[in-house]
Amino acid sequence: MTQLKLLPGKDRSLQNRHPWIFAGSVDRLDGRARIGDTVDVVAANGRPLARAAWSPHSKIRARVWSFDPDEVIDDAFFKRRVAAAIERRAALPELRGQDGLRLIHGESDGLPGVVADRYGDTVVVQLTAAGPDKWRRAIVGALHKATGCARIYERSDVDVRRLEGLEPTAGWLLGEAPPEAEALSIVENGVRMKVDVVGGHKTGFYLDQRDNRLLTRELAAGRAVLNCFCYTGGFSLQALAGGAASVLSIDSSGPALRTAAENLALNPQLDASRAEWREADVFNELRKLRAEERRFDLIVLDPPKFAPSAAHAERAARAYKDINVLGMRLLNPGGLLMTYSCSGGIGPEMFQGIVAAAAVDAGRDARILRRLAAAPDHPVALHFSEGEYLKGLLVQAD
Repeated sequence: MTQLKLLPGKDRSLQNRHPWIFAGSVDRLDGRARIGDTVDVVAANGRPLARAAWSPHSKIRARVWSFDPDEVIDDAFFKRRVAAAIERRAALPELRGQDGLRLIHGESDGLPGVVADRYGDTVVVQLTAAGPDKWRRAIVGALHKATGCARIYERSDVDVRRLEGLEPTAGWLLGEAPPEAEALSIVENGVRMKVDVVGGHKTGFYLDQRDNRLLTRELAAGRAVLNCFCYTGGFSLQALAGGAASVLSIDSSGPALRTAAENLALNPQLDASRAEWREADVFNELRKLRAEERRFDLIVLDPPKFAPSAAHAERAARAYKDINVLGMRLLNPGGLLMTYSCSGGIGPEMFQGIVAAAAVDAGRDARILRRLAAAPDHPVALHFSEGEYLKGLLVQAD
């Protein structure tokens, strides 16, 4: 097999089981390899280290499939990895009975560049790197065998594929779209939500916020709630289910808000008279609310990814600070702020610093009541801190 030889001293991260090999660590490629092919990774002295997927167009020149240099990468390998990921989730009591669930979480499940989410009897798969793209048939077959799902849809329509020398792609790989009368939906903590696997964000829904939406429900009783960047209303409907006195939800997307209203209609047990939806730029709308002297007891700030990489962190930090200053100024004394960042370029320590600076600018004394993260079906491998993309804080302000 073709060998990928590393420069002297560049094997330490692999010894610590980090699955990425950057271009700056590579000495040479001995032999020929096409995009996505499996190569043997060896240290400068020739010692075997791993087997990885070759990606000649990416700064991440290879992603490790196995740290066992003798393990064969074939269809059976993917069957084992997919089955193991699903079995790990089945062993967690808090994930049992969920009909919306992440089945594969990339590097943290030993499958770099592979994401798979299950919505009822539909699996949505996203392949973002050269290796998974090469093994598409094997991965899809393994998912079908392990889940028995009737439908598999691919959402590899992400720009990051271009960095791998791949074109974005999407479409049904198994089965076909359900009839309109059977539009896809899931039930999360007693609330039914529509899922648009074809046109929705990510794979159709933000499964990573499941536990945090439940916490919102537990905190909402009797409170005036403001949900910013509400998308299709996940936090909003959970707040209503928790007995919120009122819920104002803001998003710039009209289609998302229409879906949110449809979701509310799917749940007649919720008091729709307590819900208000506004289509507006969140930053501008928060300034208007302050001018109107509106105040809230619980505010959710779950903005989109402001920093896709560390190179964008400084600019993104300003946006995160601005939105948190605006939120802090709208809180009643003793009010609660649930604030999040899904930007990989913003680490937990940096995010806390941003929120702390926002509190100072807003003239508020505040304390962290709880640190928030993704649900347990989005695990973070100990050797892959980059997997901890979602971080949040539950803050109380005086």
